[in-house]
Amino acid sequence: MSKIDLKKEIRVIKDFPKKGVSFKDVTTILKSPKALKYTIDEMSDYIEDKKVDIIVGPEARGFLFGVPIATKLNLGFVPVRKPGKLPFQTHNVDYDLEYGTDKLEVHVDGIQKGQRIAVVDDLLATGGTALATSRLMEKVGGEVACLNFIIELTELEGRKKLNKYDIQSLVTYEI
Repeated sequence: MSKIDLKKEIRVIKDFPKKGVSFKDVTTILKSPKALKYTIDEMSDYIEDKKVDIIVGPEARGFLFGVPIATKLNLGFVPVRKPGKLPFQTHNVDYDLEYGTDKLEVHVDGIQKGQRIAVVDDLLATGGTALATSRLMEKVGGEVACLNFIIELTELEGRKKLNKYDIQSLVTYEI
């Protein structure tokens, strides 16, 4: 498949969810068969070389891209969720937000000790969710092989928080 300019496929919505924010909407990638296939192929190709055992995605858009990547690479997928969303016993990790804290959870049997993990999500902004997801994977005995994003907002410098990890971003934006 020929290269696609994903910036032309991503809808930018000014002043959403609040004034001054320029929201990058990936649902336009989801509705375009060519853009979706290109995105899944590009992320899968990058992950394939990392000898990954399982794909992990934080809710909710990590699910949308993580599952087809896992399917393409013949791997399993493990969801990482906010508290109270997973029906079985969980491991969790707390992480800081701009004004407070939050928590992420994974099923206790989701990750096996020593598994190599690719974390897939739509957006790298401040790096908080990606760092918390990575810390949770390491807490349960996994090894984070790479972090994979469609979009990176470079001015927010999330990559700095994640400097020990191998990171792929398909598209970068200044905010």
